[in-house]
Amino acid sequence: MDEQMDEQMDDIEFESNTEEAVEHVESVLGELNIEEVIKERDEFKDIALRVQADFENYRKRASAQVMAEVDRSGGIIIEALLPVLDACEAAVGHGFEGVEPVFSSLLGVLQKKGLEVLDLNGKVFDPVTAEAVVHEEGDNGEVVITEVLRTGYRWKGRVLRAAMVKVKG
Repeated sequence: MDEQMDEQMDDIEFESNTEEAVEHVESVLGELNIEEVIKERDEFKDIALRVQADFENYRKRASAQVMAEVDRSGGIIIEALLPVLDACEAAVGHGFEGVEPVFSSLLGVLQKKGLEVLDLNGKVFDPVTAEAVVHEEGDNGEVVITEVLRTGYRWKGRVLRAAMVKVKG
């Protein structure tokens, strides 16, 4: 019997607490303006989207800067090796034995990494890729490269060293 009474008392307390809770929720909801809450939520959502877009742009820009720096660093190393390539090329041109395989191997490896030999012989002179050090008179036509005196190189699309050439025209 005591148990039944305890249960009835608990039910009365629960009903009374439930009514108080419902009244409290209704009073809070009455104070809240749903439009303001939605507007505030949308503002925070916009801020979050802008921050996310800014971070993505930063990540892409930082990645591009790192890649550009790697390319520049590689270009500096290649530029330091150009005198070695020139010496090997001169030795091969003078007929020294044993140098040609080393020269070909070194040049091949560098070409796989992005070095391009400027093949300008017989082409129209372009001051971006060639430096004219000898000029022969011609038939007033286009200035054409007749001889390459020192090989020029391009590294990943950028002229690393212009070729020294003899031109006619």
